[in-house]
Amino acid sequence: MADDILDRLMQQLHQRVHDLPEGSYTTKLVRGGIPKIAEKILEESHEVIEAAGEPGDDGKAHTVREAADVIYHLWVLLATRGIDVDSIRNELLRREGTSGLEEKRRRSESQS
Repeated sequence: MADDILDRLMQQLHQRVHDLPEGSYTTKLVRGGIPKIAEKILEESHEVIEAAGEPGDDGKAHTVREAADVIYHLWVLLATRGIDVDSIRNELLRREGTSGLEEKRRRSESQS
């Protein structure tokens, strides 16, 4: 297993998506399908935004916890689709050094 927690998490999620172990929260999400996973991503996204508006160190700590929840649920969705961390890394590397506005312009041109 990789040394990085994000790599280990993705590897574990791919394994759970494959094995669907009973009693696993990941299994419950996967069995609920994309709609259930998407519902959780939206819920957790709202929670991280609310936490980010809280003041002080407590608000910061709450934001970190909620951000971890968003990442977990997003990664369950990615694992369900067979997408790994390296795919995300490669996409970010492809975009590195490119303005977000330029990236959006390129995507809209390619969709035309």
